[in-house]
Amino acid sequence: MQRLKSRRQFQAVLAGSTLARTPHFALHTVALNADPVDLAAKPLFNMPAVWLGAMVPKRWAKRAVTRNTLKRQIYAVSALYQAQLPVAAYVVRLRSGFDRVQFLSAGSDALKLAARTEMHQLLERAMRTLSGAQSLVAA
Repeated sequence: MQRLKSRRQFQAVLAGSTLARTPHFALHTVALNADPVDLAAKPLFNMPAVWLGAMVPKRWAKRAVTRNTLKRQIYAVSALYQAQLPVAAYVVRLRSGFDRVQFLSAGSDALKLAARTEMHQLLERAMRTLSGAQSLVAA
């Protein structure tokens, strides 16, 4: 699994479609061949693979330890689904904050468990959406 690094890569994926949503996360995707036709520009995705990026804005996770914890959980759970994901670029975006009253510590085990559980839900929904789309194409 390759990681998205440049702003252009993130912008290209976010301009694509939203594949799945949970209360805290959204999964965006774009096909790798959906690059704009600009021969002078370097290709956004230089190899056919699963590309993944994590967006955890300060708006929803104020402390750096919380943002880093959430990004680690996103990448760890996504690695479990790497073999099942079709070759494309994906961005997992935090769309709302976790309750600071419920999760007092920014890097608590409870927060990690909640994030991992919700990431599993997000990727399962994405798999159902992708399998439904593939069955429609096959029919």
